[in-house]
Amino acid sequence: MTKAIFFDAAGTLIHLTRSVGENYALVAARQGLQLDRGELDEAFREVWKVMPARSASGAPRADDDKGWWRELIERVLDRTSTRIEPLDRDNFFEAAYGHFAETGVWELYPEVEEVLEKLAPRYELAVVSNFDGRLRMIFEHLGITKFFRYVFLSSELGAEKPDPEIYRRAIKISGFPAGEILHVGDDPERDWAAARAAGLSAFELDRPRNSLRGLLRDLAPGSETS
Repeated sequence: MTKAIFFDAAGTLIHLTRSVGENYALVAARQGLQLDRGELDEAFREVWKVMPARSASGAPRADDDKGWWRELIERVLDRTSTRIEPLDRDNFFEAAYGHFAETGVWELYPEVEEVLEKLAPRYELAVVSNFDGRLRMIFEHLGITKFFRYVFLSSELGAEKPDPEIYRRAIKISGFPAGEILHVGDDPERDWAAARAAGLSAFELDRPRNSLRGLLRDLAPGSETS
């Protein structure tokens, strides 16, 4: 019987209101830099695929993963046609890092608040995400912090998806047996396979084929989610 539900964050509960490239271009424009949003989007997609995985450690990772994001942005800028001086790169990174925690950059998927309101009285809810501490500020802006007992972040647990260890550590803190926890996410490797490898059941979110409303149907009496 499911007693607790873990949720992924980006792609499951929240999404950007603009593309990554549009956000980077906006930050650059505020600093007097002209960067092409299409070029930035393409560069981000390329870099995201090849960024090195962060191995599991026995403690929270240094600097809340800010250094990892700095490396990502450096690689993105290296793939753009505009040459940016080192000092401007420093300023751009700091501004971009803060920008992604600002109000209006992220929004909830349409059904999220309704679904969380219906689940919260019946289950203990938590988040398991590869995000960093900025996620808590984002949740505050969006008004959903109140629904979650825990927000488990890879930077704080010292493990990240798709390593099942992040789920094992979250399970231990939650106090629930793995068999009583359902994980909800949109990524076949990071959410579905990794959660199952840790002993959880998984709800396979695959927008627009389904939404979190399907979770309510699966959790109705007489239904099962595996």
